[in-house]
Amino acid sequence: MRNASMQGHELSAAWCTNLFMMELLASIHCYFWSPSRTICLWMSLVLLLQYSKTVVSKSDYLIGLGSYDITGPAADVNMMGYANTEQIASGIHFRLRARSFIVAEPQGKRVVFVNLDACMASQLVTIKVIERLKARYGELYTEQNVAISGIHTHAGPGGYLQYVVYLITSLGFVRQSFDVLVDGIEKSIIQAHENLRPGSIFVNKDSGFSTGELLDASVNRSPSAYLNNPASERRKHKYDVDKEMTLLKFVDDQWGPVGSFNWFATHGTSMSRTNSLISGDNKGAAARFMEDWFEKNGIKSSDTNESGSDGLPRRVSNIIPNIHDDNNKLLELATSFRSSPGSPATQTMSVARRVRGALKQAEKPGFVSAFCQTNCGDVSPNVLGAFCSDTGLPCDFNHSTCGGKNELCYGRGPGYPDEFESTRIIGERQFRKAVDLFEKASEQLKGEVDYRHTYIDFSQLEVTLTKVGGGSEVVKTCPAAMGFAFAAGTTDGPGAFDFKQGDDQGNPFWRLVRDVLKTPDKKQVDCQHPKPILLDTGEMKQPYDWAPSVLPIQILRIGQFVILSVPGEFTTMSGRRLRNAVKTVLTRSGNGEFGSNTHVVIAGLTNTYSQYVATLEEYQVQRYEGASTLYGPHTLSAYIQEFQKLATALIKGQPVEAGMPPPDLLQKQISLLTPVIMDSTPAGKNFGDVSSDVPANSTFKRGSTVTVVFWSSCPRNDLLTEGTFALVEMLQGKDTWTPMYDDDDFCLRFKWSRPSKLSPQSKATIEWIIPSSSSPGVYRIRHFGASKGLMGSIRHFTGSSSAFVVA
Repeated sequence: MRNASMQGHELSAAWCTNLFMMELLASIHCYFWSPSRTICLWMSLVLLLQYSKTVVSKSDYLIGLGSYDITGPAADVNMMGYANTEQIASGIHFRLRARSFIVAEPQGKRVVFVNLDACMASQLVTIKVIERLKARYGELYTEQNVAISGIHTHAGPGGYLQYVVYLITSLGFVRQSFDVLVDGIEKSIIQAHENLRPGSIFVNKDSGFSTGELLDASVNRSPSAYLNNPASERRKHKYDVDKEMTLLKFVDDQWGPVGSFNWFATHGTSMSRTNSLISGDNKGAAARFMEDWFEKNGIKSSDTNESGSDGLPRRVSNIIPNIHDDNNKLLELATSFRSSPGSPATQTMSVARRVRGALKQAEKPGFVSAFCQTNCGDVSPNVLGAFCSDTGLPCDFNHSTCGGKNELCYGRGPGYPDEFESTRIIGERQFRKAVDLFEKASEQLKGEVDYRHTYIDFSQLEVTLTKVGGGSEVVKTCPAAMGFAFAAGTTDGPGAFDFKQGDDQGNPFWRLVRDVLKTPDKKQVDCQHPKPILLDTGEMKQPYDWAPSVLPIQILRIGQFVILSVPGEFTTMSGRRLRNAVKTVLTRSGNGEFGSNTHVVIAGLTNTYSQYVATLEEYQVQRYEGASTLYGPHTLSAYIQEFQKLATALIKGQPVEAGMPPPDLLQKQISLLTPVIMDSTPAGKNFGDVSSDVPANSTFKRGSTVTVVFWSSCPRNDLLTEGTFALVEMLQGKDTWTPMYDDDDFCLRFKWSRPSKLSPQSKATIEWIIPSSSSPGVYRIRHFGASKGLMGSIRHFTGSSSAFVVA
């Protein structure tokens, strides 16, 4: 296997060889065939200079980006995030993706960052991805230089983590959820690796004090805990959440901009705890909006051609001419296309019909935009505030209750009561800010690519604290434990029973229930104080570990840009303290590598998951975030101490101890999810037949909703990865149907249902909310799926609705 230096050297050497050969061939051609050697010599020089601009780049880095579908099972699987046993996937709002970038020095080190449209990273997923990368690339990509981060959507399939406490509501391990993540991450990294080319990276951020403030996409959901932080510290900050978005812009030397990754703190909870459609929530929506924006606007197009000025195809929906203006003629044309009966299809047909599948030109990588998560622990996208669902009055400030009950206190998004609209609005606000930063990015990253990584046992870590007035003391972290307020949930998704936030006492009944599982000893109780322990997860080992003890921490460096990979959700003030501590180490090193333009971002929920990290002061209040800070009151201090060690090693060029790796618990996993036995339809019906069609001679206006219902099968039979379950097609000419929207579009919803839990019959309802940008014309809705026979055979099918008119 080749290392990074060798691959970078060979890549550069190959380009130089190609350049030399082209120039040489041109010169030979001139010598033997040209009537004017002088003119031909000049042609050769021009050719050499032209290719020099492209190939012999002055760029410091090789850059490559990739993206792949990670949409998991859209049926029967509990969603990860709210821990609501009734939140079971039953369709797709829009698809989930893994988006990756690789940055490498041509003859040096490289780093990989993967952003997942998933609730969080998983230790087991990370382990298996690294195993695959090592099998393919040797030691080029390892746990040292690969970071895998989740956006924290609460609308993705669960069952892919390895610790018991995160698998209870999903009825254990879900192999399909796990496999699609591992496969998609690996493929996105392979894409990024194969796209590596010379390029530049620019950084831009908004401090919250400029005219481009992003003030309306986040609020603090635990303000009473935030207020327990020192007043002197709070006065240093204008807001009780971070309003700063930091963006990287990737520019290929030949192709121009090829992607952007940004970090901004807001929870993936615009979609509620009752939603059952797979969704990337606000950050996934923002990524979809920005990628579509660049495809439409980032490439200058000719008014007369179906391609842009550089020969790249525009999205189909932008090139269909308005050939029909007479509504009567459209209706006449539509009536000739009645719903087609369900028919067999190939496994790849839905992939071939995808709207975005045809956009990527073979020579040019597609534009990749990721909206990454950072210190979102106490940050909510439900910006209207928290209100009681029974009275409409604001919830209790300290406990987020209504009449003493947490179940009635809900945060409201800007589109209240429509969660889809709230998701769109918060996503669009992040998207517009990102576009502003992207277009104005001018500070270029310069300097080394480097990284440091280690494993730390957070269950018994000694932490040295500086005392006020001088001196120091040594404290310790604790085995993981969750407090009573954890069960109260948050205003984004309240819990049940009589739990409430801000509870530092607990109650006798739930202590009895707890003791059936595990009674914490006095040492653990004292260590976790003032947290009253509800679940002593760090000391629960049956049937295997309930919570992690060993955690990875990591620093990635690209010039003056530094990413802190943390395996949890830091609150606003926790994140500020960690960033400041690391930045102080870097900028005070005295070696001149890091100055005032040093950018430090936190990548939350990265490489594994260990819940929350509150400040010591917030921990005393024991709201949800403090109760979910697993390793006791000194958890944040432990992170700061260990990241300072990594930062010091980074600037001194010193190695760090690898640490004892966490366990691989794949072989111990238990799954209680019932498999799909078979699918069937009523007598006389085929899979893909229309059950409820559009009305005859229908005309719909833009903004209205078209609904069609098909006889279908369980989506778990085939995830149709990089394909689609739903499609809107537009008629071109007399008989050519062109894909316009699929189930990766925000406007198209795929909903799956069965009449009862054990019924083999099911239906697919496809809803199209017609965008204002849709062209008038004749349309139809199409469904793809795969049925399972009694003997286990899988057969793909498709069906379509009657045609209708959009005026």
